[in-house]
Amino acid sequence: MAELTGGQIVAQALKNYGVKYVAGIPGHGIWTLTDAFLEEGSEIPFIQVFHEQSAVHMADGYYRVTGEPMAAVTSIGAGASNTVIGMATAYTDSTSTILITGGPPTHMRGHGLLQELERFTANDFPKVAEAVSKRHWVAQRVDELPFIMQRLFSAMKTGRPGPVHLEIPMDVQAESAEVEIHDLAQRLPVGVAYPDPAAIEAAVEVLAASQRPVIVVGGGAITAEASGEILRLAEKWRVPVVTTWNGKGAFPEDHDLFAGSVGQTGTPVGNGIASTADVVIAVGCRFTDWSASSYAKGVSFSIPDSRLIHIDVDPQEIGKNYPATVGIVADAKVTVGQIADSMPAAAPDRSSYEAELAGKKDEWETQLSKRRDSDRFPFTSQRPLGALRKVLPRDAVIVAGSGNTQGAVKQTFPVYEPRTHLTSGGFSSMGWAVPAAIGAKLGAPDRTVVCVIGDGDFLMTAQEIGLCVTNAIPVVFVVQNNSGFMSIRGGQRKQTNRHIGTEFNRPDGTPYSPDYKALGEAFGLTSFRVESDAELEETLRKAVTLNEPVLVEVPTSRDAAGPWVPGWWDFPIPEYVKEGQEEYRTYRRNEQHL
Repeated sequence: MAELTGGQIVAQALKNYGVKYVAGIPGHGIWTLTDAFLEEGSEIPFIQVFHEQSAVHMADGYYRVTGEPMAAVTSIGAGASNTVIGMATAYTDSTSTILITGGPPTHMRGHGLLQELERFTANDFPKVAEAVSKRHWVAQRVDELPFIMQRLFSAMKTGRPGPVHLEIPMDVQAESAEVEIHDLAQRLPVGVAYPDPAAIEAAVEVLAASQRPVIVVGGGAITAEASGEILRLAEKWRVPVVTTWNGKGAFPEDHDLFAGSVGQTGTPVGNGIASTADVVIAVGCRFTDWSASSYAKGVSFSIPDSRLIHIDVDPQEIGKNYPATVGIVADAKVTVGQIADSMPAAAPDRSSYEAELAGKKDEWETQLSKRRDSDRFPFTSQRPLGALRKVLPRDAVIVAGSGNTQGAVKQTFPVYEPRTHLTSGGFSSMGWAVPAAIGAKLGAPDRTVVCVIGDGDFLMTAQEIGLCVTNAIPVVFVVQNNSGFMSIRGGQRKQTNRHIGTEFNRPDGTPYSPDYKALGEAFGLTSFRVESDAELEETLRKAVTLNEPVLVEVPTSRDAAGPWVPGWWDFPIPEYVKEGQEEYRTYRRNEQHL
């Protein structure tokens, strides 16, 4: 057995277990670990970010495009605390991410040393991390680190994915012990969870009796690599498919059975088909309020009376928000494949159902084209997305920021393959998209990666575009500039018919905006500002063919900015606002989740 320091153990384990990159800021609490990345046998490229939050977002984006984990490391105290939003985003969206933070030396805990949280109990940060981690560990001794590292990877890579956290006290990083780093292949279970045959039989019986079935695809289907099986089941039994935020990409959107997305900012087609289905097959979908229109019956879903076949690897999701006629806890790929294999050879005649779907899609195309193909300037949110789709290859990766951009991409920008649409769905974190896009490009260096983001979201982590220069990472950033948090303003105006704190204005009320073209140039990116509709497509084409870091500022109208809202979202109206109360209470009475 070799004698290794705690830092060397962790670094060698990460390398042995397949981690290709580490990102972070090497503050004093993690110096010994980061130094180990320079040691022979544990060299891993280290990417220095400008904010610790971004290190976790970068690892998150890397996982979403590759299905493999990347690590983030930070110091204790402030550096560790800055990672919480990144961990919360990964935890909510079930992405496997590794966070390693430094900790106070074991002999100094509770003394209030620099950056220690100790007023309630000694060294309190691990309790903060606990709420946003699938599992977390605090190393007490050097010799237990090999065991912790293999358990960390086991927790992260089995069952429902999620981020994991390890705190290593500074003295444990520096001290050494004779240890052997475990062979991870001998510590992980082989195979996936197969469904109960009785559950498959029950699901087949329910589906075979359906007249208007629909498949709802969530992010879990992409994690399980179940896209091929979903396509096979849809085509064999002629079942339309709708997607959630994170399910987008699991089914090709140019397929005749694709029906759009569901939820508050879904599409009229997706909500219309899903809400009138007699059988709903949910694959890796947890039915969040955004995807289920806050459970208002008849808006996105009608469960019950629709019968639900719910497939998920996590048992707590079955029956949580909707009653399941058949609940199946198993791997999505295997389960959908078995259902497809077990269905009768010939589907019933669904010609009228498919004609209805085609008609709804034609109506939506007419509605969508009015904004997507508009020549107004400043642009609608949809117009640059239509132009971008024309110039991008089919397998390009689009990383969508939060707010209006997120909804507009969901509705307007078709994708065709899994892991080509990345967005922070469940947490909808501002500041996520820029570093996540950089992580995605690290994971998919041979594919075009474009980050489409609103200016408010962009300003949260804009400094990270510099990483594309310092590390030669060719990401294209398309900044939709409407001088404010327009998605928030839209919600405020719908709720109370007024708004506060959402527009970026000068004291005289005129819109304020930084010069994003100049900002991009200051960071070393080739940068453009689109000045008219006539130059939009050509500018985007040039940006994506340069194969270098590029920023494109796209002026966007404040008042023709957002996506359509065919669904509903439950946010209560103050009692002193009378307008809209009756509509709100009607929807509330129709909520079916309680």
